[in-house]
Amino acid sequence: MPPTITATDHPLEKLTADAVVVAVGKGPEGVLPTPGAEAVDRLLGGRLLPALADLGARGAEDEVTRLPSFGQGPFPVVAVAGLGAPDANGAYRPEALRRAAGAASRALAGRRSVVSLLAAVGGAPDADRLHAVGEGSLLGAYEFTAYKSDLRADRPTPPREFTIVAPDATAAENALRRVRAVVDAVALVRDLVNTPPNDLYPAELAARGAAAGEKLGLATEVLDEAALAAGGYGGILAVGGGSARKPRLLRLSYSGPGARKKIALVGKGITFDSGGISIKPAAKMEDMKSDMAGAAAVIATVCLVAQLRLPVEVTATVPIAENLPSGSAYRPADVVTFRNGKKVEITNTDAEGRVVLGDAIARAAEDKPDVLLETSTLTGAQLVALGGRTAGVMGSDSLRDAVVAAGTRSGEGMWPMPLPAELRRGLDSPIADMVNSSADRMGGMLVAGHFLAEFVPEGLPWAHIDIAGPSYNTGSPWGYTPKGGTGVPVRTLLATIEGLLD
Repeated sequence: MPPTITATDHPLEKLTADAVVVAVGKGPEGVLPTPGAEAVDRLLGGRLLPALADLGARGAEDEVTRLPSFGQGPFPVVAVAGLGAPDANGAYRPEALRRAAGAASRALAGRRSVVSLLAAVGGAPDADRLHAVGEGSLLGAYEFTAYKSDLRADRPTPPREFTIVAPDATAAENALRRVRAVVDAVALVRDLVNTPPNDLYPAELAARGAAAGEKLGLATEVLDEAALAAGGYGGILAVGGGSARKPRLLRLSYSGPGARKKIALVGKGITFDSGGISIKPAAKMEDMKSDMAGAAAVIATVCLVAQLRLPVEVTATVPIAENLPSGSAYRPADVVTFRNGKKVEITNTDAEGRVVLGDAIARAAEDKPDVLLETSTLTGAQLVALGGRTAGVMGSDSLRDAVVAAGTRSGEGMWPMPLPAELRRGLDSPIADMVNSSADRMGGMLVAGHFLAEFVPEGLPWAHIDIAGPSYNTGSPWGYTPKGGTGVPVRTLLATIEGLLD
């Protein structure tokens, strides 16, 4: 069962829990206390803040200092989470609270119930701070144990019960209902991304996505290889041709009450990417189970929009394939015909994401949406350019910038990228409409964006989010981000959709 989260307006001394969480900032001469830390300090007879100084706490991001209460409060442990330095006005961004809450959850493994005073940072909590604290607390408590066979009953598990202290518990509960829905969507993505590819093959991902949609009353459609052939989906069939486990196309549709916009979502669903004939190096190939993170994100997003009953029409179009080498695999020099009639010369079978996405974008555009949002683990060049935590966003200038702004509001790093006209020439083919991969490696992320643009009808606002790095954390956990699947960019997609409704 997922952890629970509730709000209370009871006085601190009337609450009981296995731990209490407070925050401090990073100052030039030591920690900067917040109202929650000061309240616990008073309850402990003025012992907390001097103890932090003695222990060398700095209030830095991701720093969590745990101290015993020595029976001076209704909780045995105090967890003090660092917020980092405040801004010039002495304030902390909601993302700092989100990360602090997540770091505290990870540090409190073995403690079942937690009372959090983080929402008090900055004064009376508003919806943004409540969302941040709630999301960080629950996302930091995520764990994936489906394949652990030696789970002991006495192992230290993440907290399962969170209580957020707020002056108006009723208002806070309204905010936390949204938090629960968002966290469930992110957890769905993390679970799918973390599932090994022998269990999450194309037909299975399509089935799980359809089941998630049907549970919320969405219209669902799954095309198998025969239907894909009849529909002219040459790109999806080419990429999936090398695997015994054949490709699929999943469509999930939601129509909200009083819908004011029609939005297309597209997400890349390569359940495992060996590179095909243009095979990848063996080192770290196991991470390629995450190549369906974009698909998982749009599946979860359309389900989340339905759960929140937003006044919008959303259809997710999800191409799903496994890219493997075999006698039936597509080859470099093949020419593939896509659903919209474009013909592409294949120069690199490892540039397969854009090949399945071409078909999916063409199909999504047939619905005549107002905007099209696509996300994918598209290029290693994204990691080279922006690192593991920041996604690159390309497309129509205004929608691209709206996505970046939504990422900032959500706490998911996004950066606007251009589509320089001269890079399009790298896709020219002597025998077909274009090649799928430029011989020049420079600007690889942007060249991939140009390829996708070829399938977007003129006049349709669109944005592509390259999440090759941010969707899968290969390093140590940080903030509320675990090792493995992260759930990026579900929160950005939701914030973008809501922004389009304003």
